Amino acid sequence: MNINAQMVKELRKKTSAGMMDCKNALKATEGDPEKAIEYLRKKGIEAASSKFNRQALNGKVESYIHLYGKIGVLVEINCETDFVANTKEFKEFVKDIAMQIAASNPKYISREDVPNSIINKEKEIFYAQVEKADKPAPIIEKIVEGKLEKYFKENCLKEQIFIKDNSKNINQLSLELIAKLGENIVIKRFARFQLGEEI
Repeated sequence: MNINAQMVKELRKKTSAGMMDCKNALKATEGDPEKAIEYLRKKGIEAASSKFNRQALNGKVESYIHLYGKIGVLVEINCETDFVANTKEFKEFVKDIAMQIAASNPKYISREDVPNSIINKEKEIFYAQVEKADKPAPIIEKIVEGKLEKYFKENCLKEQIFIKDNSKNINQLSLELIAKLGENIVIKRFARFQLGEEI
């Protein structure tokens, strides 16, 4: 069954779950919204998403040095309480995120952080690449949107495939931990340094 944007939007409105989680739930339940809600609940995603508005003022700053000191990462990840910040699960998550940043070199935390000027510039490049193919305008539009989605998945940390488990992205990993620990968890900021790169 073809899952359209409106269906995803409606499910997201009902559950507050992420766009990709809603899309995957609808795919898994053949577009049945009630079954999709149940699917999300079983995964703990709906409950996790409802915690997003809670303040996360505790957490950890983690450093990670990779490849004999050639790549270094600093990342700040917040949670609500010092108790959760000191749990094994939270500490492992923070380390995994630092390693993810070192390995996958994201430029932003989420697609909402990508400036419009960058999105417009990328679209210009994509249009220039596709227009040579002499295809109808609607097809060109779809190809450009597909390329933009790929750009987000490669450059936005939350949308990157988790390096330790390619069945989930970082956002899904985060939601699973929120559901498990019962607190909001926020990837606040990061910096990645590579030896010899231009400033």
